[in-house]
Amino acid sequence: MHGKQAAEGVSRRGFLGALGAAGAMAPGVCMMGSAAHAQTVTATLREDRFGRIFRDLPPFAAPSPQLIAALTELGKPGGLMDAKDPLQVGPILLITDPANSVNNPDNTAHTAGTTFFGQFVDHDVTFDLGSRLGEPTRPEDSTNSRSPALDLDSVYGGGPVRSPQLYGRRSSREPLAGIKLRVEHGGLFEDLPRNADGTAILGDPRNDEHVILAGLHASFLMFHNEAVDYVAARNRRSSTDEMFREAQRLTRWHYQWIIVHEFLPQIIGQPLVNDILRNGRRIYRPSVGFMPVEFQGACYRMGHSMVRPSYRANLAGDNGAPFFAFIFDPSQEGATDPTDLRGGVRTPRRFVGWQTFFDFGDGAVRPNKRLDTTLSTPLFQLPFQTIASGDGPQSLAVRNLLRHITWSLPSGQAIARAMRAPVLSTGDLADLQPLGANLTRSTPLWFYILREAHVLAQGRTLGPVGGRIVGEVLLGLLQLNRNSYLSANPRWRPTLLDRFGQQTNDFKMVDMLTFAGVAPAQRGQ
Repeated sequence: MHGKQAAEGVSRRGFLGALGAAGAMAPGVCMMGSAAHAQTVTATLREDRFGRIFRDLPPFAAPSPQLIAALTELGKPGGLMDAKDPLQVGPILLITDPANSVNNPDNTAHTAGTTFFGQFVDHDVTFDLGSRLGEPTRPEDSTNSRSPALDLDSVYGGGPVRSPQLYGRRSSREPLAGIKLRVEHGGLFEDLPRNADGTAILGDPRNDEHVILAGLHASFLMFHNEAVDYVAARNRRSSTDEMFREAQRLTRWHYQWIIVHEFLPQIIGQPLVNDILRNGRRIYRPSVGFMPVEFQGACYRMGHSMVRPSYRANLAGDNGAPFFAFIFDPSQEGATDPTDLRGGVRTPRRFVGWQTFFDFGDGAVRPNKRLDTTLSTPLFQLPFQTIASGDGPQSLAVRNLLRHITWSLPSGQAIARAMRAPVLSTGDLADLQPLGANLTRSTPLWFYILREAHVLAQGRTLGPVGGRIVGEVLLGLLQLNRNSYLSANPRWRPTLLDRFGQQTNDFKMVDMLTFAGVAPAQRGQ
């Protein structure tokens, strides 16, 4: 899913330069398969380009009208992947009555916020502006317009000098304003800074895609600003530049800690996280941190399976009542105060009460949906504002499946064999048989890892193929970033206090939100 236009009315495709996205080039050689995989070519690994992990595996299928028809049928509204949620019962009953979720079961191992933290991470490490959907493209020919270093460049842009529009204006009254990120209000609580037409001013335009993601981005803005005050109170003789860099480091390292110690264990399981950290990476072993298309185009899109059809955005925003809404509702196109959760609009009720999304111990948190091959029905008719090109297809599942043709991705079975992982049987994939195109024996990687999660992990975590690819890439990107805590100081432990004001040497999303000042108890929510 993608967001609206960029900070100053610039199209998303022309957005990146001023916001300083990609990293420097670094040496390395990889072999990239052509669309037909007839030859290999030598390419220099670069942080600002895509690449491959499985360089010698052929594409899962040769592009053809028949293949496109089969993938479109698989991902169409009302098709095999559509959970067919009974939207007519309304957003509240889809949450409160399990009878309405027979085809779309909950995953009680995750909270609802896991989805959106994962989406925030995605927007921090990858942004493909060059490839065309369904048209074979060599990964090294496409720019990754985000730094893959998990360094929050989606929040910081190029810093106060290169991206001044993201920061406040220094004054004698507020000498630290110039190193604080801009946050605005206008609803009941914080919002992204916006131009007069409502376009958000932020380091990645996709983070205004919907209310929950916009709220999460705003929370990180506020976290950094609190970190500036925290650092200034303890380092009064430091320059403002030194204060900014230390506040940025604190923000980045606590964020990275959450990825390693909270998010990844939820997504791939603690045993696999431990294995990768203790025994090293097996498949993602480059000399420089680059973004592999197996991750970007397939495995990390697992989060689309976790989205609920509707959410309780907050407890008191809708004229004192809870604000329940579908994640997207096509009938709300162009509305000034949509009843769904699409982004790009500022009204009093469009804020997030985080007790729905993360566990503050009050019993209000809701779970994710399971990792499986069914997606919530609203994702089969995305608003055009969430699509980078502004055109169809509107089915998120179809878009993901066509992306396998774009990147000439290998099949899930071929990757499982290369990894010496268990391979799903044709019986596990028998529902693909009527579609033809040999999909039961050579399955698109995204569909494969979702079915693997369902068959081998009951939908609670990813399975061995999807889990290892996601885990090794995220941990590898941190290990290959010399400024990350995992590389610069692997024995580091969080230094900020938890939500109870205690020093525990641990830090979770509830602690991050509390430090940022947006926890429910801090806002009377």
